[in-house]
Amino acid sequence: MGRKVRITAGQVTVSAELSETPTAEAIHAVLPIQGLAQRWGGEIYFSTPVTVGTEADAREELQAGELAYWAPGKAFCVFFGPTPASNNAEPKAASAVNVFGKITGDTESLWEVADGEAVVVESLEGERA
Repeated sequence: MGRKVRITAGQVTVSAELSETPTAEAIHAVLPIQGLAQRWGGEIYFSTPVTVGTEADAREELQAGELAYWAPGKAFCVFFGPTPASNNAEPKAASAVNVFGKITGDTESLWEVADGEAVVVESLEGERA
């Protein structure tokens, strides 16, 4: 893990760390980004200006707190609970996603984020922890 980011969705703010992957690099390069939250069970996602392909290690089965990129929709995804595709309490994407980071704390507050709320992702580089 490497670069730290802040994700603000409505009244909820969480911190995350990006992995060292091509997708993480592409996302970081365009920060700050913003969009409107779309909910799919325990997932918040929104469109980005980033275009990257599906990576070799892309997967559908995720863990709560993982950040991923869904190539068909150019979407930044935050997984924090079961989705309509889940077979258990863990998140499952609609199709394979590039996992590129993880929330560094509690994800429970993300359940409060509603469809249509503003989402902003910004780099914390240069800020003191």
